[in-house]
Amino acid sequence: MKIAMIGTGYVGLVSGVCFSDFGHEVVCVDKDARKIEMLEAGEVPIYEPGLDVLLAKNVEAGRLSFTRDIKTALDGADAVFIAVGTPTRRGDGHADLTYVMAAAEEIARTADHYIVVVTKSTVPVGTNAKVRETLSAANPDLDFDVASNPEFLREGAAIDDFMKPDRVVVGVESDRAAKVMEEIYRPLYLRDFPIVVTDLESAEMIKYAANAFLATKITFINEIAALCEKVGADVKQVSKGMGLDGRIGKTFLHAGPGYGGSCFPKDTKALARIGQEHASPMQITEAVIKINDEVKRRMVDKLLDLADGSFNGKRVAVLGVTFKPNTDDMRDAPALTIVPALVGGGASVAVVDPQGRREGEALLPGVSWEADPYAAAKEADLLVILTEWNEFRALDLKVLAEGMRTRRLGDLRNIYSAEDAREAGFDAYAAIGRLGYAV
Repeated sequence: MKIAMIGTGYVGLVSGVCFSDFGHEVVCVDKDARKIEMLEAGEVPIYEPGLDVLLAKNVEAGRLSFTRDIKTALDGADAVFIAVGTPTRRGDGHADLTYVMAAAEEIARTADHYIVVVTKSTVPVGTNAKVRETLSAANPDLDFDVASNPEFLREGAAIDDFMKPDRVVVGVESDRAAKVMEEIYRPLYLRDFPIVVTDLESAEMIKYAANAFLATKITFINEIAALCEKVGADVKQVSKGMGLDGRIGKTFLHAGPGYGGSCFPKDTKALARIGQEHASPMQITEAVIKINDEVKRRMVDKLLDLADGSFNGKRVAVLGVTFKPNTDDMRDAPALTIVPALVGGGASVAVVDPQGRREGEALLPGVSWEADPYAAAKEADLLVILTEWNEFRALDLKVLAEGMRTRRLGDLRNIYSAEDAREAGFDAYAAIGRLGYAV
């Protein structure tokens, strides 16, 4: 089949590349000339492990191409996916659908044959109905169907998530559209991966409900972590004991400095707004949003205690600033709250991140960037672990401590234990939901 993919951001690019690996002919469209030039040169504008190799393979096979011309992309296409951004709208917390509706209008003006218009972007319930209305209004003669196909890709593991999904969700209104979508996902049907075929509204709601639930698990364990610190319990043991219950599960029960990224912050706010608009408040989700913001601020207080009540004049080494490992994504990362607080408090901050510098230089002014943790920690008064990159999981803590001016460790990802820190020579240690110490 031929597929047009509108948008070469994270979701659009990963989806387009993976669809081409299924054997489909895929043309990715973007108005950003620089992005298209990069992609045509074999360069990937985002960091996602393995994506560059898969892209090159399918370009070479002639199944994957890139263009700024939507007419070229739609020519003979069986389906067109809308995978543009839906950022949080300023002022009301709702998802901004400007780009989605603009894409729908452009499709209507360009398409000249039956086509399935698939919304891949995360959109509020009722958006696909609006897409249908927009298409009909812009071109009353167009023969089309609308489908909803939300993505469930984890940054850093997106290719595996696409190729071996927990489920694929497809919202359709006709058998004709369902057959097109079945053919697109035929490689997954043949391998018996779960395909949930439902109505448009339910497909839209599944995406928001899933992300809100996962954000709730993270926030819940962070609240438990705060209580563990007060009562002397160890949140890692508590998480393990909870996660072994099959009704709960162990994923997303890792205490830390709060969730971030492109999905959870945006989608929880949008779901809360949808509830408000329909007089059905999402009280749990609203609490999750509030508590997650408080968790990030609590991390600043924790580090301030480690620094004897003041950051002024001190050197702080920060390991990791992306919102999670294996991505270069800085959107709503805890670092965007914590690092500015360090700088604003008068600290000299040295940052190390395997992929974070490209975005981080603009988002974190006033910091220096170091090549490795040992250089960052040289003469530092405080070492902070913010992102659990594999590179930070087997550090020589003794060497790090020996190079520091004041030996303090703030492990905000619970990679190391108090025993590890003490044996390495750290004078003070703090983690999340675990007892720390000070000398």
